[in-house]
Amino acid sequence: MTRVLVVDDEPQIVRALVINLKARKYEVDAAHDGASALELAAARHPDVVVLDLGLPDMDGVEVIKGLRGWTRVPIIVLSARHASDEKVEALDAGADDYVTKPFGMDELLARMRAAVRRAEPVAGEDDSVVATESFTVDLAAKKVNRGGTDVRLTPTEWHLLEVLVRNAGRLVSQTQLLQEVWGPAYRTETNYLRVYLAQLRRKLEVDPSHPRHFITEPGMGYRFEA
Repeated sequence: MTRVLVVDDEPQIVRALVINLKARKYEVDAAHDGASALELAAARHPDVVVLDLGLPDMDGVEVIKGLRGWTRVPIIVLSARHASDEKVEALDAGADDYVTKPFGMDELLARMRAAVRRAEPVAGEDDSVVATESFTVDLAAKKVNRGGTDVRLTPTEWHLLEVLVRNAGRLVSQTQLLQEVWGPAYRTETNYLRVYLAQLRRKLEVDPSHPRHFITEPGMGYRFEA
């Protein structure tokens, strides 16, 4: 059974989420501030976290950073903040997805399912290692190493990287990437690709503004070159 940690200081939102999630057979823990969220996460080990950014004791980005210090659990931000720079800040801190309030329950549940699915280990993974001039991707261990140091990727960043690396040298269409990483309901959300490819370039490219490995084919898709 999937365990969800809901972190929000609005009682009506917490109540709605708890009712809807329990009705769908999820186990649910709820926290109303950041400190309680971090304690509950450590004690209960959720499979996915749904997190509001506007908490009474600390900013939600700090909660994301606290969680990312020890876990790769999928984190879905649920926030009334609409500014793109705030979304990017949350994603850069380690969030996997961002849902803006007011939100549709069906959409949130679909994104939760996709996040949990992406975080699951793949059975029968091969042991191939792909090396570039500046970093190495270990597909079996799900690790990236750059300059002798492991690079921390969110589950979504990893899944996007994995799809591109497994299709090295081939153009992967925007639609294929969106469908494989986010699911069939997100085949037109090309802004997701721009945000996450920018994050991968910042973390892995020597010169992110002139990428050597993550190539954009305008209007078509992306290609990984080792």
